[in-house]
Amino acid sequence: MAQGVVTHSAGEGQAFWMLGGLYEVLLSSAETNGAATVMQVTLPPGMGPPPHVHGGVTETVYVVEGTLTYRIDGKAVEGGPGSIFHIPANTLESFEPRTRVRVVITYEPGGIEKFFAEAGERAQRREIPPAPTSAPDVARLSKIAAKYRLEISAPRA
Repeated sequence: MAQGVVTHSAGEGQAFWMLGGLYEVLLSSAETNGAATVMQVTLPPGMGPPPHVHGGVTETVYVVEGTLTYRIDGKAVEGGPGSIFHIPANTLESFEPRTRVRVVITYEPGGIEKFFAEAGERAQRREIPPAPTSAPDVARLSKIAAKYRLEISAPRA
């Protein structure tokens, strides 16, 4: 575990392909003594996460580029570069990219990167993966998610 300053250059840290997107770990929970995980997520249009709830985890999402529609507790909010969303723990949420989108997400406390490591696949390149050819295995994802206090509420339509 990190006990002091942590620095990284671009492209360091683990990266995963999942649900049509690139999920990069910028700061792991091991580097923050469990306090947080910071990730950068790059997604093509329409490939956002399904509705889900982070049990006991607060999430802050900053939109770096692109546009998206965020759904938080049933309310839709549009976002673009510079938008920020702070989502309390135990809140139903999802977002759908309207264009290619890049967001930086902070999870407090950390640990969610372990979900992506187990449920996704190690990225072969630091780019959006080839488009999925089949629907995600929601039952598999839900089973893995439960280990990390993440509840996937419904598959994407």
